[in-house]
Amino acid sequence: MMFQPEIESRPWAEQQGIDEPAYRKQLDYLFDNSKFYRKKLGDAGFRSSASAGSLDDIRHLPFTEKDELRASRSEADPIGTHIAVPLEKVCRVFSTSGTTGIPSYIPLTPNDLERWVLTSSRSYAAAGVKAGERMVSTYNAGPFVAGAALDAFNRLGLCHIPVGSGNTERLMAAVKLLKPQILGCTPSYAFHLSEWAKDRGIDLKSSSVEHILVAGEPGGGEPAMRGKLEEAWGAKVTEAMGIGDISVSLWGECEHQNGMHFSGRGFVHIELIDPETGEPVPLEDGATGELVLTHLAREAAPLLRFRTRDHVMFWNSPCPCGRTSPRVRCIGRTDDMLIVRGVNLFPSAVREVVNRFAPKVSGVIAVRPKVKGVKQEPPLPVVVELGEGVKASPDLADSIQKEIRAVLVVTTAVKLVPQGALPRTDYKSKILDFSEAV
Repeated sequence: MMFQPEIESRPWAEQQGIDEPAYRKQLDYLFDNSKFYRKKLGDAGFRSSASAGSLDDIRHLPFTEKDELRASRSEADPIGTHIAVPLEKVCRVFSTSGTTGIPSYIPLTPNDLERWVLTSSRSYAAAGVKAGERMVSTYNAGPFVAGAALDAFNRLGLCHIPVGSGNTERLMAAVKLLKPQILGCTPSYAFHLSEWAKDRGIDLKSSSVEHILVAGEPGGGEPAMRGKLEEAWGAKVTEAMGIGDISVSLWGECEHQNGMHFSGRGFVHIELIDPETGEPVPLEDGATGELVLTHLAREAAPLLRFRTRDHVMFWNSPCPCGRTSPRVRCIGRTDDMLIVRGVNLFPSAVREVVNRFAPKVSGVIAVRPKVKGVKQEPPLPVVVELGEGVKASPDLADSIQKEIRAVLVVTTAVKLVPQGALPRTDYKSKILDFSEAV
């Protein structure tokens, strides 16, 4: 099922021709309406949209960093100087938690909100959900951008049953009594629910759930994690990913499960860069790099070359579903990346390697650096939780250490702990733990 087949099946080569005039119009809009970008682009030597060039020249424009947007906030400009409309034209304001204690606000005009809902509808339709099906969700939308994703469920004709996180008993009661075909949650929570059910003798395979839509964190696309969830639930698992400042559910996986399709075509332009040098990375099968995104049709708070800090693997080869947009799988985030004697390491990559040892391991790990900061010296401490009934052994720890070394080129010190020793979560898991660092 495609939500907008005429758009989603359009040859990707034609997209550039459609995006080019939209990009130029957006640049004109930035110079006319955004104090932030007038100054930023002016300081970089670009005095008009004409001087900025075409989409082919976008690599010459400066990046936008999250911290820059935060720094532009004040009592006079609570959203930031990148806002490009009067507040009277804003119909919704989402927020994210801020490191300074002041939330980062994300304003939307009615047109912006409609584009978000369309983007999310394309994303979730790719998973194969059908009008008339029931979906129970555990996302506590509240002030966060997930609220726009929830709007998409109704647009798709689903019967939406919002439960929220933090109430497993209520969620499982809804599954038992209302018999939803779809569950929407984070991969961590889907895993937690599988353990919760097993401890109570509940067979999730006999439930009504046929499809689990996971989002909110990396993990749903990891083969081992996906396999665990599909085995426990007897349901297909597909994942989605959004970037709050840009759009919610900007990527969504189809039933072929070979990466998340880009669902923001016409609204957002994609780039891939080397995270260390900032240089462009060619968009071709197997490429890896950091996603950089630019709005093509945003009114309230357009962003230009926004560094998402999401590191992805990229594919643009044909997909059997007929969608022609590129696909990605998230490898990790810069926020969580460690440098271990010159090697970049994402904790989620460590988990993926450890999961190769299932069922001897549960799949829950914690990376616990000895010192605070990005740079670490080996061996990097990794706590690995054992599978049910498995006893710790030096041979297992050594095998895991050798596999991590072979795959990720990093030396670790693996500590094995009994199943249940590491915390579970009803929302996003936190693999990186600095609580013991000095």
